[in-house]
Amino acid sequence: MVPIINYSTVLVAAIASMVLGFLWFGPVFGKKWIALMGFSEAQMMEARKKSMVKTNLILFIGSLVMSFVLAHALIFASAYLNVNGVSAGVMAGFWNWLGFIAPVTLGVVLFDGKSWKLWFLNNGYWLLSLIVMGIILSLWS
Repeated sequence: MVPIINYSTVLVAAIASMVLGFLWFGPVFGKKWIALMGFSEAQMMEARKKSMVKTNLILFIGSLVMSFVLAHALIFASAYLNVNGVSAGVMAGFWNWLGFIAPVTLGVVLFDGKSWKLWFLNNGYWLLSLIVMGIILSLWS
């Protein structure tokens, strides 16, 4: 039997990623992120005046794509590792982060001159986001 992707769960996982991003880069680490990025308050105010609807819509589409692809990765991970539930979600999220997000984002430090602190802050979000999405996808699919 071929597993079927639950599109409602993909949507919920994408929304969870967006909510987590709002909290992570807002009340939890927002001021630290702004400082590490080297932005001034004036620059942040200017960015907020721009089309936040368009920006958030694009980010949401990206979250949907990531959730959809992670749902497929979870099917393979569950079969390959013979795990289900929360363990499968955590493992799929972690291995996808380690294999795809962490290495690709190293360029921000190595070539763009950003700090390791910023790398860890951003990657902490991606790791947690993928794990949360993986758990949601594994439990509700």
